[in-house]
Amino acid sequence: MFLHIYWLVSGLVISSALRILDKPNCTQQDLKCSFQVNNCSGEGWIVPNSHSPSRPMLLPVEITKLDLQPVIFVKWSASADGSVTRLKGTEVHILDETSNQSLCVTYIFHNKLGNTRNPNGQMWTFSLDNVVVEPRSSYLVSVNNLPMGLNFKNEKRIAIPGCEDPKIQEARVCVENGSLWDPHMVVDGNKTEMIVLTFDTGPFSEHYLVSIHYPGFQYTQNVSMVQYMENRTSLNVTFELNKLQLPPCEIVFRIQPFFKQCKNDCKHHRLSFDYCFYYPRLPSYRWPLIIMTTLGLVICGFLAWLRLRASQTASEESLSNTSKAEPEDILVKGRKKVFIVYSLDHPLYRNIVLKLCAFLLAKCGTEVVLDLLDSTRLGMVGSLQWLDWQRQKIDRTSDKILILCSRGVRAKWSAMCGGEPVILKEDAQSPVGDMLTPALSIMVPHLVHSASLQKYIVAYFENVSSKDDVPSPFNITVKYKLMKHFEEVFFRILDVEKQEPGRMNRIEGLAEDEYFHCSSGRALRDAIEEFHAYQLDHPHWFEEELIKDEFLDECSFEAFTRAETAESVITKSLSELNFSLSSMNNQSEHNDRKTRHFKGPASTLLYREHNVDS
Repeated sequence: MFLHIYWLVSGLVISSALRILDKPNCTQQDLKCSFQVNNCSGEGWIVPNSHSPSRPMLLPVEITKLDLQPVIFVKWSASADGSVTRLKGTEVHILDETSNQSLCVTYIFHNKLGNTRNPNGQMWTFSLDNVVVEPRSSYLVSVNNLPMGLNFKNEKRIAIPGCEDPKIQEARVCVENGSLWDPHMVVDGNKTEMIVLTFDTGPFSEHYLVSIHYPGFQYTQNVSMVQYMENRTSLNVTFELNKLQLPPCEIVFRIQPFFKQCKNDCKHHRLSFDYCFYYPRLPSYRWPLIIMTTLGLVICGFLAWLRLRASQTASEESLSNTSKAEPEDILVKGRKKVFIVYSLDHPLYRNIVLKLCAFLLAKCGTEVVLDLLDSTRLGMVGSLQWLDWQRQKIDRTSDKILILCSRGVRAKWSAMCGGEPVILKEDAQSPVGDMLTPALSIMVPHLVHSASLQKYIVAYFENVSSKDDVPSPFNITVKYKLMKHFEEVFFRILDVEKQEPGRMNRIEGLAEDEYFHCSSGRALRDAIEEFHAYQLDHPHWFEEELIKDEFLDECSFEAFTRAETAESVITKSLSELNFSLSSMNNQSEHNDRKTRHFKGPASTLLYREHNVDS
């Protein structure tokens, strides 16, 4: 066993977060003792049960604070029997069940215990009280006497509470997470057409998202301490209101801080406010007048719409079936970005990924980040720095990471968990190499944060992959089938709910039986069908893509010739994107249904609302 669990992938080392604050002192009267950290016992310590000391008596494991750090206190005693003379040391193994990281501390005795009890007449007792742990984690603590027999260990499990628990609320890691922060939110509604929210700032947060909510409305302001010259202990946030559209009586204010430790996963604070206390609703006798006025405006608007509709009938009949299938040209506000993570399983699968990028750009107006499309910058900074840079940019925005699972993803994840190493021909011959393995190494540790899960979209192409290709850490998320669930995937990218109270939202042209009506969608469908047909003709296609270590140098030499081919494929795909964008900008569609429009600089989407009976 090793004290640290090293995960070495393309030069990336992730070490255990478990650590010891101070050196333990295990020496007692009539016993000279030393300790070793990260040096768990090997096979040399295992002996038959008849030659090993008895099992240690492990007392309850407790949690406490040491130097403002949450630590666990482990205490055990040696059995007061004749086997104590065979006791040569004790091994304490602590496993973090949340991250599967471990720590090992070994006490080694340099002299033989002559008596079953210590000079004070009590049982020989030892302890370890300075192992730093993390809030909201579960640890398995096991203690073995050395030399150890079979099944002679004693173990206990301890769950560390969250920072709201008084035991660790004042620990440094909790204070930096805002455990002691109380914003003391105060609302002032006396000012005309505006509401002012005042709150106290936290010592470890310089950035806040302050939101106002009521049914059908949400508005958020980004407040930063950097914009103020002096260090302020309180901030005022002003929200302007429109008297013609008075909000309901109850308004909810929410503050999301960004502390050093929890970042975008910090605890939110909410406050309800009664708006009607300051601005009572209109008297009942005014409502008939308002209703009649509104009804007259609706009738006038309907008559104007009928007249405009009649003038457009001739132009609508001239549109072809293809142009009718395309959405209306409406620019979307705020262009979304998605970072695609995948495995280079096969040249045909690489073609599917590139066609998917073309479809996202041309049809969906979504900016795509792909290693093959950024090979120049990737070659300058290196794969690990490039991947971590992309992840940090997404953490600061509402952009998403799309993980395309396939046979190669399943095999590489198995290799990362201790299985057989996997080297694919496409990885060895690609100018960027294997980007999936370091990407998973960077992303998997962030999945323990609930807020980080919303950043990841896990999907696979149903006709060429299966749900068994999804790595186990992503089983806690929704797994989408492409292109069957592509519309749901795009809703995730937009941060929009598909089902809302009273209606179901739809995006025309993205359903499984519609996406191939445009040129980029047809190219994507053809690429999927081509790879599917290849798999049927070659049942062992994936095994044929695997290469052994002795052929790696030969494949690396061929990479120079294949790089030019890869570059030509990328150039061709980018040309198709530009062609698709220009084609879609020349098309239009008039739809009779109620629509909501998203505006984006590169494409047009028709976003429909279907009323649902309650």
